[in-house]
Amino acid sequence: HRDLHLSLRRQRQMCIRDSARCILHVHSKYATALSTLKNPVLEPIDQNTMRFYNRVSIFSDFGGLGFEDESNKMASAIGNNRSMLLANHGILTLGQTVAEAFDELYYFEKACETYLTALSTNKELNIVNSEVAEKTAQEWENYPVNMGEQHLNEIKKILDKEDISYRD
Repeated sequence: HRDLHLSLRRQRQMCIRDSARCILHVHSKYATALSTLKNPVLEPIDQNTMRFYNRVSIFSDFGGLGFEDESNKMASAIGNNRSMLLANHGILTLGQTVAEAFDELYYFEKACETYLTALSTNKELNIVNSEVAEKTAQEWENYPVNMGEQHLNEIKKILDKEDISYRD
C-alpha cells in the first residue's frame, strides 16, 4: 500500500482544493461489504449517508494489489473527493489532518452500517431527495466546529484512561 500512499500524495499536491497530509485505508466490515456490491453507491437515507452524498469516488477497476500502476490509477480516480470506495477491497479516506481523515473514515463506516442494515430488511428504502441530500452534505462540510478534532480528542481521553501505551 506504500505505492498507493505515494501516488495519492503526488496527485493531491497537484490539486488546488487541498493537499492530503493523512491517508487512511482499511478493510472495515461495512465499507468492505458495500464495496462488494454490484452497485456500491451509498444512497442518502439518513444524516450519515447524506454526509457522503456525491462525495465518494468509486474505484471499480480493481487490478490487484496497490502497486505502482494500480496506485496511479487509484490516485487519479479519487478526484476532489476525500473518500474512495475500492471495489471488492475497502475504503480509503484523505484529510489535511489525522483527525479529519479519521472522522471521515469513522462516519463512512457508520453510514455503510446503517445503509447495509436497511438493505437487509428487504423493504423499500426511503431515499431522501437530491436537494435535501446535497444541502445536508454541504452543512456537514461547513459545520462551524472542528468535529474531527473533537472526536479524536475524545477517543484519546478514553485511551489515556484505559491504556496509555497507544502513545508509544
